[in-house]
Amino acid sequence: MDSTANEEQRMLLEFTERFIDDVHPLVRVRDEAFSDPAYCVDYVRRSADLGWYSMLVPEELGGGSVTDNGLVDAALVAAKRGAGLQPGPFVGTNVVAYAIARAGTDDQRNGVLPALVAGEASAAWAVGAPHIPGSSGGEIRAMSAGADVELSGRSTLVQDAGSASWLLVTAGGDDAIVQALLPADTPGLSIVEVDALDISRRFAVVQFDGVRVPASSFVGTPGSGDALVTLQVAVASVLTAAETVGAMDRNFSVALQYAKDRIAFGRPIGSFQAIKHLLADTSLALEMSKAITLSAAELLGSGDSYGPRAAAMAKAFVSDNGMQLAQNCFQVFGGIGFTWEHDQHLYLRRIATDASLFGGADWQRERLCRLAGL
Repeated sequence: MDSTANEEQRMLLEFTERFIDDVHPLVRVRDEAFSDPAYCVDYVRRSADLGWYSMLVPEELGGGSVTDNGLVDAALVAAKRGAGLQPGPFVGTNVVAYAIARAGTDDQRNGVLPALVAGEASAAWAVGAPHIPGSSGGEIRAMSAGADVELSGRSTLVQDAGSASWLLVTAGGDDAIVQALLPADTPGLSIVEVDALDISRRFAVVQFDGVRVPASSFVGTPGSGDALVTLQVAVASVLTAAETVGAMDRNFSVALQYAKDRIAFGRPIGSFQAIKHLLADTSLALEMSKAITLSAAELLGSGDSYGPRAAAMAKAFVSDNGMQLAQNCFQVFGGIGFTWEHDQHLYLRRIATDASLFGGADWQRERLCRLAGL
């Protein structure tokens, strides 16, 4: 995805790669080092020094990016994160910072936002699947309680909720969507970490049991948040697709090198026609995934009205093709790819989990139809 990056973007990506290699290489992924709370805090603060959480925040609010399209910059970083199977609240914190910058109160912008940008705090987004019935992401309901609202229900598979300082909660009300920014220790809010397929990251179920939310915690006003949630889903979809593309690219590169190195019947296995065709088809799908994700980031980041639809297309396409790429790589690796010692399963776990986050391929196609008025 970085083939068209300018000098500033290349410098950002160079520092990002160096950070990944020095701070959280694959050996620490396998050791699940991020399960240590102290390690988690240190990782977030050090990654914030690279500007990871400032790119979707305007300069006047303490943010900034290396180009005039912060979402493209963030997507390029996300791809490097995916290649290195990085943990941490990258997508969640960026989405929450984006929402606060657009619709937060003065207290949220002056208090919470600077802490998120600086890595002094992190955030998670507790959301099901807005506007789409039957979501597997759980449901959170908001009931009027005078000037306040009361939240009930749950959100499943919330990334890094266990280490988050703040949660942005998106709930469905009787007539409109309600969004609120809550401290993680809010009474009635419980966070239960769960085992997940992806062992490189941490996930939790967030439960709401009559959580009372004052109007001062709202992000935007109830009834005005639908457009913002549409953009949040699009941003999360693009960043998640970019992380998937990064994982796909690294997985394919390793498989390609293996096909050149592995000798069978006196020849590299990559010289056999069946393997050559498989690799060629997989390479094409990978390049298409890179292109559609970068295009979606450019459109959405520039404020183009087609951006949310492009994001839905990218997430659906990458989710489907990511799973196919991982399976094709298994075919190249043969039996060794199924062993715990090989890295292939780590990439399969990341790609499969990303495919379901913020809406799977079918959900995104349904969303695309709705956004197009179909």
